[in-house]
Amino acid sequence: MNTTMAITLIGMVSIAVVGVSGRRPRSGELGEWTVGKRKFSTFTTWFLQAGEAFTTFSFLGLAGIAFGGGVAAAFALCYLAINFVLQYFTAPRMRELGRRSGYLTQADFFTDRYRSPLLGKVVAVVGTVFLLPYLQLQITGLGMIVQLATGSRTGGNLSMVLATVLTVGFVLWSGIRGIARVAYLKDALMIVGLVVLFIGVTVSVKGGIGGLFETVRDSHPQLLTLHQEGYDATFFVTAVIISGIGGGLGTMAHLWPPVLAAGSGRALRKNAVWLPLYQIALGIPVIVGFAGILLVKPGSPANSVALTLAGQTLPGWLVGVVAVAAASAAMVPSAAIVVGISSLLSRNLLSARNERTQLRTNHLCVVAAAALALVLGLTRPGLLSDLLLLTYGGLTQLAPAIVMGLAKKVRLDAVPALLGILTGVGVLIWLTFGSVDVGTVDTGLIALVPNLVVTAVAQLVVRSRSLAAVPAEAN
Repeated sequence: MNTTMAITLIGMVSIAVVGVSGRRPRSGELGEWTVGKRKFSTFTTWFLQAGEAFTTFSFLGLAGIAFGGGVAAAFALCYLAINFVLQYFTAPRMRELGRRSGYLTQADFFTDRYRSPLLGKVVAVVGTVFLLPYLQLQITGLGMIVQLATGSRTGGNLSMVLATVLTVGFVLWSGIRGIARVAYLKDALMIVGLVVLFIGVTVSVKGGIGGLFETVRDSHPQLLTLHQEGYDATFFVTAVIISGIGGGLGTMAHLWPPVLAAGSGRALRKNAVWLPLYQIALGIPVIVGFAGILLVKPGSPANSVALTLAGQTLPGWLVGVVAVAAASAAMVPSAAIVVGISSLLSRNLLSARNERTQLRTNHLCVVAAAALALVLGLTRPGLLSDLLLLTYGGLTQLAPAIVMGLAKKVRLDAVPALLGILTGVGVLIWLTFGSVDVGTVDTGLIALVPNLVVTAVAQLVVRSRSLAAVPAEAN
């Protein structure tokens, strides 16, 4: 075992130990495990929200897009800005409704606001199905990190298994409190890892960062425009819109527990103002991707660029530090995602009688979801950015019903909301797996159009029937 591998494994075990140090819920109830006592401070909520917004994609995916598509990688900086602007308004309202009605999951919101257990169950299924690729992305990314850092494919696969087991362990033990503990460590490691990588790349490029972009301008000018094949202006705009809507409107189930656990709406608004500071750090993977154009062999896998450059520019022990940082960026979101999936299944889909039974069922779902994502990660690894956009595209179909449900008075009926969601998801599945050529337009955005149309038409039909029934009853 080389130094890099040893540091990486020790780092992953240390992350899990920190997670287990989170206080185990005494009550043994799902509510305490999922959202604590709904009194998390601004500080804790900050790290929980940041931990779920900055993930493996931040390390590997962004550098990969910059390597192959140039400035198109900036789409992540744009959609995260939109996320935080929208969350300034939506997150406090979600928390208020959750505290008042006892929400533990996103599907609780749908069940309560639309007075429809069926809609809640459908949302639970949609949330589970489309979060699984996101969970697979984190696990696959972690294996890739270790493989690239150590040069061992076997080591990468074993690390995927080890990290999954460790993550499941601390999630089962301490729930959201354990995730919060690890989130503190993860953000510190992420900043250190990115800075170390940035320094290594800067020293290796002739002329520093200025020289890097001058060289790219002279040798690959197309990468500084939105004209790359697959990464044109259409990709950029539609990816920004679909991802911004997806994160900003709370369409992703794993984003709800940190919001519901917050001690106040003011804490959430403050975080929405200051969390964009993290986007400064996200500029580093983009720069690393551009450096890869000059320093990495042409035709290399895009998602391997960041760790390949780490291996070329840093000593082994520092590569290990970067790998641990990247691993933490996979383990924290993985933990949050399995909490989101398992809570949907145990509380909303399987509907156990009481919270204690729900918690036992939940723990089984945690293991099942993590195991399934691990198997998919080992057998069917996919391009990280594609997996991310599939998740956003599918879950964005919940956005119209969420917006209407956040209003003081819900003016959308359950049936139109349900029909719109099913239509959008159906169209997305057809576009994704039916080999339909839509160019670089995001399929989730295309699917949102029939979603809105069906929702509107169905609502008109429902309301017209309701109005026609009133005079009939009066007669």
